[in-house]
Amino acid sequence: MTEARDMTDTLMDRLGRFLARRLQSANPGYEPYTPSDPQTLLRTLQPGDILLVEGNQKISAAIKYLTQSTWSHAALYVGEALKPADGEDTDFPRLVEVNLGEGCVAVPLSKYTRFNTRICRPVGLTPEDRKTVVSYMVERLGVRYDMKNILDMLRYFFPTPPVPVRWRRRMIAFGSGDPTRAICSSMIAQAFQSVKYPILPEITRAPGRQRADSDYSRREILHIRHHSLFAPRDFDLSPYFRVVKPTLEYGFDYKRLEWSQKAGEEPAQSGDLPPSAN
Repeated sequence: MTEARDMTDTLMDRLGRFLARRLQSANPGYEPYTPSDPQTLLRTLQPGDILLVEGNQKISAAIKYLTQSTWSHAALYVGEALKPADGEDTDFPRLVEVNLGEGCVAVPLSKYTRFNTRICRPVGLTPEDRKTVVSYMVERLGVRYDMKNILDMLRYFFPTPPVPVRWRRRMIAFGSGDPTRAICSSMIAQAFQSVKYPILPEITRAPGRQRADSDYSRREILHIRHHSLFAPRDFDLSPYFRVVKPTLEYGFDYKRLEWSQKAGEEPAQSGDLPPSAN
């Protein structure tokens, strides 16, 4: 019986890894609208920042649909915490993330050079807590997740299930097994929770405090916290994280932009509308 169980476990492991690879395969035709300049992105990011990514994997489409968001992935910027001792490699891992089938891994910024990204910065995070958040993620490098819960993964092969908007987020909680935790931003959320830094609004009705307004919002927030089902968009919408745009951080001047101009065409004036497509 033990041998039969071992054989089943091996088969399920293999099937789980196969499904994870399929879900992580890239969708053809992805083109970023405004990818950040890598050097500007590097000098803008601070340890503890969260980099949201508009992914191009098959699972990305499902995450974006279920969460009604542009962002399907999140990684934590750890700065030079993983810099090699010799210092020769300039493209060393600066992001720690959790991937389906891989678990918690470190990757360089260059991985997301050709993607739409967004920086979310925790406002007021103390230097000590910043170090704690970074250490929390670095110490969990190598953590892997069990991929045997096949049903937990199969739902992501149907990227646009015909369910009402209110129920879509709940589909991420289906099973609440390891594949779910490997997909969501739970580990990053737990890193901030370890220093008691908030992500979602409070449930309280106290006057003058940031709170969830409707009963539905309060139920959803409690559900997300209970299952640790934080998604990338929660950091984007959080009232406690500031969106940082690298282009605007270093003296953006629209007067220095160079616009393409066809021969014989008058220079574009402010407020001009583009020609009709008819």
